[in-house]
Formats: sequence, structure tokens, C-alpha cells
Amino acid sequence: MKIKQVSNTIKDYRYQHQMSQEVLANLVGCTRQTIISLEQNKYSPSFVLVAKIAQIFDIPVDDVIQITFEETD
Repeated sequence: MKIKQVSNTIKDYRYQHQMSQEVLANLVGCTRQTIISLEQNKYSPSFVLVAKIAQIFDIPVDDVIQITFEETD
């Protein structure tokens, strides 16, 4: 199997919690631009950052990042 797509649910959880990008960035210790890049799948976060985001939203780490695989021959 090979990875087809890596996506995240950060924006969805941020909206559910009525949280701005700036507030989330401050809570996890990064810049607003980093949050923007994460939400647009332009930046792959470190595991530590994913863990911090999961902790903020009180969700499992694997709810933050989704990996889609494609079958290979």
C-alpha cells in the first residue's frame, strides 16, 4: 500500500469549539500562519504539535490526522 493522501480535521474541530486560528496558535505555541498552513494541508506537523492540538480539543491523536492509502499491485 502507498499513501494516497494525508489530511487533517484541525479546522473542523476549531470551528466546533468556536476558536480562532490565533487562539489555537497561542495555545499550542506556534504562529497563526502555521495553523493556516496546517488547515490547508501545506505543512506536515510534528507529532508533538499534533499531540498538543489533540490535547486542546480533548480528542485522540489519530482524530487529528487522517491517512488514506491506495492499493498497489
